[in-house]
Order: sequence, then C-alpha cells, then structure tokens
Amino acid sequence: MSFAGLYGDATVEESHAVLDACRYAGVTHIDTANVYGNGRSEELIGRWFGANPGVRDEVVLATKAGITRDPERRFNNDPDHLEMSLDESLERLGVDHVDIFYVHRYDRTHSPEDVGGTLKRLIDKGKTRAVGFSEIAPSTLRRAATECPIAAVQSEYSLSTRAPELGLIQTCAERGTTLVAFSPVGRAFLTDAPFSYERAQSMAFTKSNPRFVEPNYGANIAATDRFRSLAADMGEPAAALAIAWLIAQGDHVLPIPGTKNTNHLAELLRGTELNLSKEDRQRIDEVLPVGWAHGDRYTQSQWEGPERYC
Repeated sequence: MSFAGLYGDATVEESHAVLDACRYAGVTHIDTANVYGNGRSEELIGRWFGANPGVRDEVVLATKAGITRDPERRFNNDPDHLEMSLDESLERLGVDHVDIFYVHRYDRTHSPEDVGGTLKRLIDKGKTRAVGFSEIAPSTLRRAATECPIAAVQSEYSLSTRAPELGLIQTCAERGTTLVAFSPVGRAFLTDAPFSYERAQSMAFTKSNPRFVEPNYGANIAATDRFRSLAADMGEPAAALAIAWLIAQGDHVLPIPGTKNTNHLAELLRGTELNLSKEDRQRIDEVLPVGWAHGDRYTQSQWEGPERYC
C-alpha cells in the first residue's frame, strides 16, 4: 500500500529498490490489493516481476478485491465481480495465478458460506492457490470455512490495536488460519520517526483519523515516547521491537509492514531477528499497556466495512 501513495507518493525506482532489498534479505511474502492506487501497486509489482525473471516463483503473492468505487455499493462479493477483479489483478501483475486471494471487505448481502463457495471455485479454476478475508469477525471465519479452507485473515494488529486478542487470534489458531497483521508499527507511531502532526495533516487517511488529530495526536506521541526510550535502552530500533512483539504472539501471526524506504525496511527486518524474553515482553507491556492508545483506530466512515465483534 505504501507504493500507492497513501502515505505520500513513491516512485517506480523507490518501490523496486524496496522489492530488491526484500529479495536480497529473503523476504518471501508480497501483499497488495487492486484498490491500492487504483491498481498502481499491482502494476509496480508486475513490472518488477518482468524485470526479474524467476522471482515470481520465489514469493508468496497475495492480492485482494471486494472494495468498489461505486458510492451506491462500496463492497461487492458477487461471484462475477470477484472473479473479474481477480482477472484484472492477474493482468496487472503479469501472472496466471496468485498464491492468496483475499476478500478485502466482506459484503453482508451474501452469507459467509456463499462467499466461501465463491472463493472455492476460484481455487478450482486455478486462479489462486489459497484464499482469505480481511477485517472479519471470528464468527464469519468459522462460517466461511465450512465451504472452503481459509488460509489467512488480515486484521490490523499491533501494540496500538489489540482487538484481535478478543477472539480472532484464538479462532485463527483453532482453524489453522494465519493471522496476517497489517499496520504492525501503528501507522508510524511505533517507530523512531513517527509522522509529525503537520505531515499527518497532509495525508488523506491520517488527517481525519482519530489517533492523528489533537489532542489525541500529542497524547499518542507522549505515550509512544516511552516505547522509543525502551527500544533505545535495548539497543534496537522501535520498529524492530514492534515487529518482534507481534511475532512473539504466536507462530500463526504474520506481520506485513509496508514501506517505500529501504532504511525503514532494514529496521523492520531487524525485528525478525529478535527473540524477546518473557522479561522483554513484560517491559514492553509496562510502557504500552493494553488500551494505551488515544482515539479510535478509524473514523466512522473508515469503519464502514470492517466487522466489529466485541
């Protein structure tokens, strides 16, 4: 998503430099979606595949569909719409299949069982090897899984967003489903260089997001200053500590940080090398206890689509 301009524009060269660095470091999972820059992210990744023969076979490639630009119907899980969207994604990516195809937002005009059946047919057609959902409730996962194995569920999960601990992590573990944690560094709050207030106000997503408006913004900076100090005491980048904390939550938890900066990428990758002790995790919980964040993670309009379940 960072390639597509949500947090500022990224050039082709910057995006491909990040992908090159990922390949060199052994990163094997690439996640995108058709709405990221109206296909721009997929196109950038497709161009990188084209410039690097053989690299496609080295990675798990995931994309998503189900969010529309139609103001009358923002989410669409109709079988023909999902298949058409996947076909368009395959064309932009320059591949004949993806490894995981997600329903980006569950469309409540369909039952979870019906959507699961739709996804099963896409597997049967060879257009994806596995399927998943994004931002669904544990009950939706259980129902969809009666019609098709659900390999992964994406959810925002980090030290600043702990809701998945109230049922989703547990349900994923029970079903053998990977919990794919997006925004694992709290949209920069859990890094050594969080967005300034002025920069946050210049970006479409953050300028109205409750955690980035005053007085919440200042309170969140003050709270995460304690985390940055702890990371410095441990001799690690704050982002690395945030990634390591997520990895420690379970073997089925997979953080997917996004960046368009190779220096930031190195900090994120450092988190995969850390093995936090029980005492380390306790120190983290002391400086950022459950519920520390000021403000909701979404505005009311941003909450349209994700399922609330607790």
